[in-house]
Amino acid sequence: MLEAADLSASYGRHRALDGVSLSVAPGEILVVLGANGAGKSTLLKALAGLVPSPGARIRLDGRDLASLPAHRVVEAGLALVPEGRGLFGALTVRENLLLGAYPARARAGEAARLEGVLALFPRLTERMGQAVRTMSGGEQQMVAIGRALMSAPAILALDEPSLGLSPLMAGELFRALARIRADGIGVLLVEQNARRSLAIADRGLLLDGGRVVGGGGGNGARGRPGRAARLSRRRSSRRGGLPTFRMSDHRSTYLRLAFSTVGRVEVHLFCEKGVDLGGDVGHADQLGVAKHRHIRSTT
Repeated sequence: MLEAADLSASYGRHRALDGVSLSVAPGEILVVLGANGAGKSTLLKALAGLVPSPGARIRLDGRDLASLPAHRVVEAGLALVPEGRGLFGALTVRENLLLGAYPARARAGEAARLEGVLALFPRLTERMGQAVRTMSGGEQQMVAIGRALMSAPAILALDEPSLGLSPLMAGELFRALARIRADGIGVLLVEQNARRSLAIADRGLLLDGGRVVGGGGGNGARGRPGRAARLSRRRSSRRGGLPTFRMSDHRSTYLRLAFSTVGRVEVHLFCEKGVDLGGDVGHADQLGVAKHRHIRSTT
């Protein structure tokens, strides 16, 4: 069990993360949603020991991680797949994967774990001798996830794993994450593909301005297939506060769009007469909200 409380981080005078708390259980997927600049990537970096978070409390299976350097955090059982993957492009697939087994906790079961990674991503089997830089983005993401799994993590954290992938590759990725959860590994997922991430998630958090502003269950909650899943935004105390962000799954999926007072759209996903119109997270001007006939504000 990963438990974190009072996570805060700053870049100079900018407060990127402010008092965030969360928990991830074994065999659970927690998805973190939010607009660009909401603090999602900083949250993962703070947990992984890459960004200082003074005063934070971070524990994994009872062990304190807050004071550990990044490599010790991996040894403790938390592996991060960063945005951009962070692979060694000149090395082969095999070499990248085996580097993931460097932590002492992973060395004993290296061969069995490699077999498991190749079962999860079969297409890597025929590319074991190929330089990673010559592979497609989707295949590189498989290597990045596989390398993290080679470290025998209790918690797998991923930052925007579907970014830049084709719909086909993204679908394969999310199915793999569901299988990873089934193996008892906790998954902390930062993702802008709201529709697909909520579909496999057990729970979700919504970040805005570095703070948790909402949370709830996801469609992937075990033992509750097909039941309603809701993420409710907490009411803002200021005038013109943030509206409700809600997701329901009763054949027709819909999300009430959450527009902040500065015009950002937190989630763009709608289902009209049973036709899925897609989804994403970002800023209203980037999404071209005014041009989308199915986008409506609940303010």
